[in-house]
Amino acid sequence: MAPASEDGGLLGTIDAAVNSFFEPITAVFSGIVFFPITIGDFSFPAVVAWLIIAGIVFTFYFGFIQFRGLKVATQVVRGKFSSQDDPGEVPHFQALTSALSGTVGLGNIAGVGAAMALGGPGATFWMILAGLLGMASKFAECTLGVKYREVHEDGSISGGPFKYLPVAFARFGRWPAKILTGIFAVAILIFGVAGGNMFQANQTFAQIQNVTGGDDGLLGSAGAALIFGLVLAVLVAVVILGGIKSIGATTSKLVPAMAGIYIVACLFVIIVNIENVPAAFGAIIEGAFRPEGFAGGIIGVMIVGFQRASFSNEAGVGSAAIAHSAVKTRRPVSEGFVALFEPLVDTVLICTMTALAIIMASTPSLQAGIDQVQGGGAAPDGVILTSDAFATVLPWFPIVLSIAVALFAYSTLITWSYYGLKSWEYLFGRGRRREIAYKVIFLLFTVAGCVLSFSQVISFADAALFVCAFVNLLGVYLLLPVIKKEMKEYLADRKSGKLEVLGIDDNDIKEAAATA
Repeated sequence: MAPASEDGGLLGTIDAAVNSFFEPITAVFSGIVFFPITIGDFSFPAVVAWLIIAGIVFTFYFGFIQFRGLKVATQVVRGKFSSQDDPGEVPHFQALTSALSGTVGLGNIAGVGAAMALGGPGATFWMILAGLLGMASKFAECTLGVKYREVHEDGSISGGPFKYLPVAFARFGRWPAKILTGIFAVAILIFGVAGGNMFQANQTFAQIQNVTGGDDGLLGSAGAALIFGLVLAVLVAVVILGGIKSIGATTSKLVPAMAGIYIVACLFVIIVNIENVPAAFGAIIEGAFRPEGFAGGIIGVMIVGFQRASFSNEAGVGSAAIAHSAVKTRRPVSEGFVALFEPLVDTVLICTMTALAIIMASTPSLQAGIDQVQGGGAAPDGVILTSDAFATVLPWFPIVLSIAVALFAYSTLITWSYYGLKSWEYLFGRGRRREIAYKVIFLLFTVAGCVLSFSQVISFADAALFVCAFVNLLGVYLLLPVIKKEMKEYLADRKSGKLEVLGIDDNDIKEAAATA
């Protein structure tokens, strides 16, 4: 989709004016948030180091929970230790799919393609490693999200960082705790309305417009963009007006469907190019440790992989803990185990499938993109590399990619509406009128995302999202002993068989034992 500013007229004027206003603000803000750390000839944002270090610390602190906890996580997702009487709004599986729909999106398609150009096949290895580390971060933050949540009289839930950060920062005093939590809430709200909304709407329209003939096709006019935006806003409204229960019910069907479509498409590419399997894995391993020709050598390729994974699965950012906090459970750490699946699916599975499809198809555009980057140019549009890989199967296969992109974007959009709502409630209080006001604003930005680009606003929102990582992880560090205590007690009860008694919490078990 061409930016509105290129179309001229009133829309172009508005778009250009907003972008001009935000450009200097975004430059300063992004420079602070993405402050670069330089190793040798390669620079990377400090926030990426902050996220990866946290993943390493949590991995060791919890005894490699991402590996030894998967069996427990599978049992919890299947409802083995659950009861319909547990407090909360949605079952474990719906909480997982709601959170997944907020992370599995365009980054898994376009972002991975760009990573292949920037770091070559070797970036895939480090991307997988970063995804595995991110599982420990999700375990920690989502456990806290449920531990300190608030269950309202109507049964609705308010949880996530808005509840555990004030507890973590209480040692600094009341006002520092309020300010730090408030910064987190404002940042999530900005991204929810702009980055998680406008960008997804914009890219959804761009993909649909592209496969229907581009600027000369059915959706080539600004009027078509407005109509598409209104239709998309209605589709979003149908889901978000029902709250997290409606979002959970929708994503529990949408996420498996969209992931299935995309993974099957990637498998088709891999099968058609099956003779390239040994060479692809060889290129990944060799490129990870001997990345000839790529800026920064091993360190550079490692950073590309880590950065792509961190920006894709959002482990440590705190956003997913908001969705997970609505789960029906009496044991907070049970949802921490469920959250292990998020980076596993998002990064280790879907991002890796994308990378394998691109590497194994080995289209001319991939090498052209690598040459462009090594020649000092910008990374190519990653979705083009993925689309070209799909086209090696059948010429019309990019249409399948467009469907997947649309589904990814839609699911991300509706989940971020919920994250933004919880930020809105923290900042302005709960109430029916306040909630409606927020949802109207959100839907207006959905329409605007299709008609306008507001590229500087979206860049500002991207930076705001990673402000959350600094605040959130600091709070998680301070509450690590709480998480470990919950984990040890839960695993001990599972081993003893206490968790098999569905819907009964620790106090009920003790009372029953005393009576016996």
